[in-house]
Amino acid sequence: MNSTCIKEQHDLDHYLFPIIYIFVIIVSVPANIGALCVSFLQAKKESELGIYLFSLSLSDLLYALTLPLWVNYTWNKDNWTFSPALCKGSTFVMYINFYSSTAFLACIAVDRYLAVVYPLKFFFLRTRKFAFMVSLSIWVLETIFNAVLLWEEETVIEYCDAKKSNFTLCYDKYPLEKWQINLNLFRTCTGYAIPLVTIIICNQKVYQAVQHNKATENSEKKRIIKLLVSITLTFILCFTPFHVMLLIRCILEGDINFDNHNKSGKQTYTIYRITVALTSLNCVADPILYCFVTETGRYDMWNILKFCTGKHNTSQRQRKHLLSTSTKDTVELEVLE
Repeated sequence: MNSTCIKEQHDLDHYLFPIIYIFVIIVSVPANIGALCVSFLQAKKESELGIYLFSLSLSDLLYALTLPLWVNYTWNKDNWTFSPALCKGSTFVMYINFYSSTAFLACIAVDRYLAVVYPLKFFFLRTRKFAFMVSLSIWVLETIFNAVLLWEEETVIEYCDAKKSNFTLCYDKYPLEKWQINLNLFRTCTGYAIPLVTIIICNQKVYQAVQHNKATENSEKKRIIKLLVSITLTFILCFTPFHVMLLIRCILEGDINFDNHNKSGKQTYTIYRITVALTSLNCVADPILYCFVTETGRYDMWNILKFCTGKHNTSQRQRKHLLSTSTKDTVELEVLE
């Protein structure tokens, strides 16, 4: 299937997207590597939260490592110069990241909700084994749901000018095919709407628990509440514009009477492409909000850096202590447990 040309979009991609993607690569790759180390230490200490954080950081890191391909693609004005197989693989990793991230963020929200609101109940839901099984299930399910991307044809030729301006597009073509519309509607409901509602409800319950907890100082309450709001807003800002535009595209382009040359449809497509780039900012926000924003997270990261860069005169006992520093639960909610 060919794609209808939207020539202005290629000019926008050429300048905007590489800037966003390069920024994400520079910041998110080292940040998520650090987050992997911090969350690994948490997981070693029987922390179920560490399992979810490790999976989230791994998902973000894998996506960030594919961004150089998208930089090249957008710098060439949406002209895919690599193999079709690499297009399939990159698209597969991108959508795995989108929806595994939302799932892991929902798991973290539920875990914190149970820890704060029901600290003496539901212990079986807050074990490392249970968190590992949930995380493994998410990886398997996301792989299955997105496997269709590996056998469908992902590269198409877009004919803007029969002699001068043809583009080899990777996945995002205009208009959407029927199978893409069905898959996107399913993803929006299960991969976005359910995690969003879960996060909002859980964070609201935690907020109420914080407000009514007399053992927590007001300054600590403000810090926790500020972090809860930041987490919720980050999820909304990174994923909501993309899914709103995706839903609009599915409605417009799913109409059998839809004219491929309709101006409003092309404008919607242009805005949609911008929201795709903005979702990558989630790879930057996740490690900052979940691993480095707390004092304990920063302390663990600083200890890891000191260990790796090498205080060779440090005794073996000190080194052992350095890598076993107690890491409290992230999001600074441990004061409520």
